[in-house]
Amino acid sequence: MEVIVLAGGLGTRLRPVLPEIPKCLAPISGKPFLAWLLDYLAGQKVNHIVFAVGYMHLQVKTYVHSREWPFDYDFSIEQDPLGTGGAIKQALQLCQEEQVFVVNGDTFYPVDLRNIPFTAPLNLALKPLQNFNRYGSVQFDGVLVRAFHEKAPCKEGLINGGVYAIDRGRVDLESLPEKFSFEKEVLEPGAAVGQVGGYVSNAYFIDIGVPEDYAKAQWAVPAYFAVKEASKAVLKADADTLFLDRDGVLNRLRPNDYVKSWAEWEWMPGVLEEFPKWSAKFRNIVLVTNQRGVGKGLMSDSDLAAIHARMMADIVEAGGRIDLILTCTDVQEDAPRRKPNIGMYQEACALLDIKNGVMLGDSSSDAAFAANCGMPFILLSPEGVS
Repeated sequence: MEVIVLAGGLGTRLRPVLPEIPKCLAPISGKPFLAWLLDYLAGQKVNHIVFAVGYMHLQVKTYVHSREWPFDYDFSIEQDPLGTGGAIKQALQLCQEEQVFVVNGDTFYPVDLRNIPFTAPLNLALKPLQNFNRYGSVQFDGVLVRAFHEKAPCKEGLINGGVYAIDRGRVDLESLPEKFSFEKEVLEPGAAVGQVGGYVSNAYFIDIGVPEDYAKAQWAVPAYFAVKEASKAVLKADADTLFLDRDGVLNRLRPNDYVKSWAEWEWMPGVLEEFPKWSAKFRNIVLVTNQRGVGKGLMSDSDLAAIHARMMADIVEAGGRIDLILTCTDVQEDAPRRKPNIGMYQEACALLDIKNGVMLGDSSSDAAFAANCGMPFILLSPEGVS
């Protein structure tokens, strides 16, 4: 599998927070964004990468050369900016395979590349989004992309995720000039004549090209990898029941606060993609969560029920399930149902046929709960998984 990484952008919108460094090398939680992107591509079993570079390309080359990678690589260097199309056209000269993937060096959209069908000469991954105005929307009929629409406020729709699958034998880029836009001069006219296929993926998506999303990426990208590593351990567990903590596992933890409404809910990156796998493996999936915010009067029981109703709708839409939701709203530490005490576990055992369980959590309280219940514990933390 061959991939072109477009890493020649100027990064002008990030200059106020990131001067004198290529955008793809922007530090994310202590290491360059490109390192996270390449870790994802290595997991896709990519065997050859062509880095399409230009602006400050020596820094990119120095970084790539500084590490060992499980793939071969080359550099396609733009002496002058060629646009996305010119960069792809030049990089393709260093590719050997007929089918080549392209990803952006400033976007994290970890689609399973093997699932993108080559149904058309050009194919792109489409990300469903809600309430957006930063991206143009895409008109898709389920097989082919029919049109691209300009940026405008959109309540719900699909966007171009910036991951392309190109069938070189059916795409003519040689007739185009040296400098051109892939989006404007290839994708848009191609869609008009049925030459662009689409693949919808709800994989996590973040573009670090603006300061606010760059700041969000500092926790979100490491959290994505933590979720994936924790899920690998979960799927290896010898258990028939998966117990899940909520805050810090399903949704982002709000330090010293509670999720008091759905507007404050933020899914942990990548977790919805794991629910179908968990649902196929485990006979029972049980959510056990301390929600002292109700007991403190910061939210009501109905507020909590509304949050869980929306949570469950998203999980079902993703192809997963939770069989039982148990909450403890008591404020007293020694309340029998409050983790790490085992009241909620005992309640689950009374309601469901549970032979052995495994607990996925993010805190010492979750670990103690699992120990008190006599089941293995898996830690989900961006700082590491054990």
